[in-house]
Amino acid sequence: MGAQNNPTSTLELSVIIPVYNSAEIFPELHRRLIAVLGPAVKSFEIIAVVDGCRDRSAEVIGGIATKDSRVKMIEFSRNFGHQAAITAGLEFVSGATTIIMDDDLEDPPEILPRFLASLDEGFDVVYGIRKRRHRPLPYRMLYRLFYRLLGSLVDIHIPYDAGDFCAMRRPVVETMNAMPESNRYLRGMRAWCGFRQTGLEYDRGERLASESGYTLKKYIALALDAIFSFSYKPLKFVSLAGFLVAGVSFLYVLRLIVGRLTGEFNQVPGWASLQVSILVLSGIHLISIGIVGEYLARIYDEVKQRPKFVIKNAVGIQREQRHD
Repeated sequence: MGAQNNPTSTLELSVIIPVYNSAEIFPELHRRLIAVLGPAVKSFEIIAVVDGCRDRSAEVIGGIATKDSRVKMIEFSRNFGHQAAITAGLEFVSGATTIIMDDDLEDPPEILPRFLASLDEGFDVVYGIRKRRHRPLPYRMLYRLFYRLLGSLVDIHIPYDAGDFCAMRRPVVETMNAMPESNRYLRGMRAWCGFRQTGLEYDRGERLASESGYTLKKYIALALDAIFSFSYKPLKFVSLAGFLVAGVSFLYVLRLIVGRLTGEFNQVPGWASLQVSILVLSGIHLISIGIVGEYLARIYDEVKQRPKFVIKNAVGIQREQRHD
């Protein structure tokens, strides 16, 4: 299917899809997107960001792009991660409205008209709220715990159970592109931008084929980026713990002095209390150093100013098109 739009004109809509090992899925995703967006908007582009895939994703998407010039591809030199892939897409979009969605069809394309209708009502951001997930119970419990924990730590409102699936107007995209940080939690950055935002509930679909590339380790890394990028409260908790331990230690010292003066303590105290004290204090010290280290590691990443991704190949996109 050939493109219907003039590439030099202002596009109405851009769709960013981070791709990881989706050679079997992308043709169906492309078919459903075309079926949904064709009647909904006058012009659109689909930007697939191939994030160091181990399968034939780049070859498959490149083949589709030769038949449909609305499909564009950015291929990374290696795997830089989901958030970097979305970041790359945001820097190259041309549409007045941008949609971000995953490549596994768990975000159903058929609800995109609802997103666009909400934008027409005057909202600048419409994000999807996951009502039901096709994930094992331990994962669902961890998701729920994470969002509630994050909500208690950050000062901005980051909606519960809202992922990267969203539609945004151009001013929001430009604001996010102006943020230079390397450790990116995009749904938090989206919330930080402000503007008029609303959520739409939807049921996540099942992954069409293969397994998700997002492992538990990657989820934990993303959770840490979210917490340490948008909250200073862990440092405040460390300071509070230090004051509490110091206060308890001072009271214990007073107790020892009084006991010695009154003759209550005439023998060397037992090893049990000594061991408990050492273990508790050592644990607090290590946790405190670890929390401070997380912040320092992120400062180190920012100071190095390395690029967030490296592009190996691009189809349908000019490098000078990039919005930095």
